[in-house]
Amino acid sequence: MPSPLAYHLDPLHDPHGLSARPQQRPTPGPGQVLVQVRAASLNRRDLLLMDGSYPLPATPGVIPLSDGVGEVVAVGPGVTRATVGDRVSGTYFQRWIAGPQRLTHTREQYGANHDGWLAGYVLLAEDSVVHPPDYLTDAEAACLTCAGVVAWAALTRPAAVLPGETVLTVGSGTVALFAVQFARMHGARVVSVTSSADKAKRLREVGADEVVDRTETPDWPQAVRDLTGGDGVEHVVDAVGLPTLRQSVAASAYNARITLIGAFPATVPVTDPFAGGYVSVRRIAVGSRTDFEAMNRALAAHRIRPVIDRVFPFAAAADAYRYFRDGDPFGKVVVTL
Repeated sequence: MPSPLAYHLDPLHDPHGLSARPQQRPTPGPGQVLVQVRAASLNRRDLLLMDGSYPLPATPGVIPLSDGVGEVVAVGPGVTRATVGDRVSGTYFQRWIAGPQRLTHTREQYGANHDGWLAGYVLLAEDSVVHPPDYLTDAEAACLTCAGVVAWAALTRPAAVLPGETVLTVGSGTVALFAVQFARMHGARVVSVTSSADKAKRLREVGADEVVDRTETPDWPQAVRDLTGGDGVEHVVDAVGLPTLRQSVAASAYNARITLIGAFPATVPVTDPFAGGYVSVRRIAVGSRTDFEAMNRALAAHRIRPVIDRVFPFAAAADAYRYFRDGDPFGKVVVTL
């Protein structure tokens, strides 16, 4: 049997930013788990890593992608969290298990400075192992690690959204889609802001109660306030970032909570974004293993499925990257082996 392939980030020497090379089956050491990959998926972070604009530079030649699922085929000495034959995913940060995130946690990331999932095999630290819900397909289970967990953390920490509260999602990428699903799971009303009539229709199908098309309604903060009787929303999940922070503040109720999602290049200067608003703004980066496991229990209880836009075969991984960058996907872009 020929050796499996692994894709490596190589933007300086390869026109597609990826190079495929044969991969020898790794041997797990103490505390390590070897997984044969079944599926993996892309996030915005993977484009930033390829472009060199992610806050944590990619190790040259690293195998990309933080999100994936596969079957355990070997374990190293001392491993207790997984056995051969288990279907598993991995955490985004290699060693953030619970509690507050520390700077040291952010410096160890799969697909950035530890080899990720775009390969035949991935070698995980035992602390990284998570068992996804059984009812999800491999393609669906490969969508959870980044966008799913960060949306879950945004709506459950430091306190969970309450039934009857209103959540505003800004953007229509995968984080926003998960946020719509999780907010509805918690009994909240969901208002979403997007950029086209087609996306508005699909957001309603995912679960948004109201959708504002910013191309038709440029003053969308006022439209959101009108939908809330002038009060504004209690929670904002802003997956766009600094370009929309001022509008998110303007759409917020007194003492609202705004969560800015993830890593983004700070290319848009923002001056006095609060404009008198009294809000708590935080910026979070995915979540811990404990967050991941809590999300999986909720997914299984409510039988929620991730939104998938398109699935590519492993041999077309470069096409998956191009489509994710230029194709305006609605939902996750997945690569299957």
